[in-house]
Amino acid sequence: MAQQEIYAALKADHDKQRSMLKELGELKGDTDERRSLFEKFRLEVQSHAAAEEESLYAVMLGNPDLRDDARHSVAEHKEVDDLIGELMDMSFGSDEWEERFGHMRHRYEHHIDEEEEDMFPAADAELDDATEKKLAGTYKERKPEELELARDNPPGGDDRD
Repeated sequence: MAQQEIYAALKADHDKQRSMLKELGELKGDTDERRSLFEKFRLEVQSHAAAEEESLYAVMLGNPDLRDDARHSVAEHKEVDDLIGELMDMSFGSDEWEERFGHMRHRYEHHIDEEEEDMFPAADAELDDATEKKLAGTYKERKPEELELARDNPPGGDDRD
């Protein structure tokens, strides 16, 4: 089966996030450029994760064959969100920030690799085309709305509507 739109949209976001992580890893010190890019990354990841949970994960949680994968991924979203929150509270030029960023990057890249290699194919095998098409629409609708919510809700907060 050709790759469905929902998985292609999520993968495109992952590719953008990988690029941002690479660029952040190359920047050093507490600079405006690093802070600005980190904030863009934070907003991208928060809006992506929330929209993904409200579209694909919501359906996966309702399917006994996919539920464990969805729960695992939701837990990883929370872990990365917490790590991003910790990074925001540190000095961007410190060795501690560098170390914590490396850990967060590793955890997030592992997470998105796992989604692409394991979870998306499993979901694609279980879900019909109409459901996947609907999920793509939900994702595309929710992501900009989640971006606005992320602007006002830093990581680790549970003040979302």
